[in-house]
Amino acid sequence: MPPRRAAKPPTKATPTPPPAAPERQTRQRQAIHDAIADAGVPLSPREILEQAQSRIEGLGMATVYRTLKLLADARVVAVVDIPGESPRYELAGKGHHHHFCCRACGKVYELEGCCGHFDDLTPPGFTLDGHELVLFGTCARCAK
Repeated sequence: MPPRRAAKPPTKATPTPPPAAPERQTRQRQAIHDAIADAGVPLSPREILEQAQSRIEGLGMATVYRTLKLLADARVVAVVDIPGESPRYELAGKGHHHHFCCRACGKVYELEGCCGHFDDLTPPGFTLDGHELVLFGTCARCAK
């Protein structure tokens, strides 16, 4: 038997394909996915657990974390990083948007679109290739 050759690292000519969606769809994975999809806003792992437990009794936090990693690696969900907060998760593929974090209740809301105009803020000689923007304040519910 000939010796096995090591796989070549990907090059620009042979890009690495995106990870495939999880092959084995379990009731737990489906419940976690549905909890994220039904919420319509980024959720913390604890919020996902609470929503998914209404669908699957006995679902545990370890299963939520394992499934979130699997779904994030497969690019089914996107990680939403809010400074000073634990990561939240939303469905991937929504296009460019930003978030609003309520300081009173901690809930995170999606903001559609982008105001742009960040080239004006970029120092001379710098090239802007992206941005992340999170607004902080009080949501309408907490402001009452």
